Amino acid sequence: MKQSYLTVKDLPVSEQPYEKCEKYGASVLSDAELLAVIIRTGTKELRANELAMNILNYSSTNPGLKGLNYLSLNELTKIKGIGRVKAIQLLCLTEITKRMAKEIHKEGLKLVTPQSVASYYMQDMRHLTREQVMLLMLDSKNKLIKDMIISTGTVNTSLMPIREVLIQAIKFEAVNIILLHNHPSGDPSPSTEDIHVTRRLTEAGNLVGIALMDHIIIGDNKYISLKEKGYF
Repeated sequence: MKQSYLTVKDLPVSEQPYEKCEKYGASVLSDAELLAVIIRTGTKELRANELAMNILNYSSTNPGLKGLNYLSLNELTKIKGIGRVKAIQLLCLTEITKRMAKEIHKEGLKLVTPQSVASYYMQDMRHLTREQVMLLMLDSKNKLIKDMIISTGTVNTSLMPIREVLIQAIKFEAVNIILLHNHPSGDPSPSTEDIHVTRRLTEAGNLVGIALMDHIIIGDNKYISLKEKGYF
């Protein structure tokens, strides 16, 4: 019976990622080999590692593993050889990496330093294509009570609902709050509006006894703390 698809086992033993991983460790595998292990099989024309290369090269604007963060289920299934099951596997893979990154920084978040907060939320927010505003609510010992998305904006702008921020902070009995939002451009430099909203929220919070500890802007693997920059 003719084989209907090509697998990583069709490669020479020295090039099979399973054997390489077992012998030398996962760190020696290329990005394509790591993906080939996940997707397991290719197509009639493509081996698994060749299909993996096609996935990595699918996005011209965000090639490589980084591009997986931007691909939807519909986009993944447009790649020849990627069906619903493989697409879901890849989506779950990217979600696992985000959650692992958060777990690594989970303890540091309790310190409530700009670096620890940014590190904890970086993987969730750095690849977003729209601005998203996150509210972190803390108790008197600066322990996180709850975090929540306050608003999601367009590609370039977001709505910063100061009233909603304070309503939620009061509802969860927060003493201190931290505002967090991303810049889809990758550049975390604050806009005039970012600075203006931060000062307005600081003033409004002071009236009801809720302190804005910081406003952190997330870029592509970098951040800016408006508190550290002296904007308020």
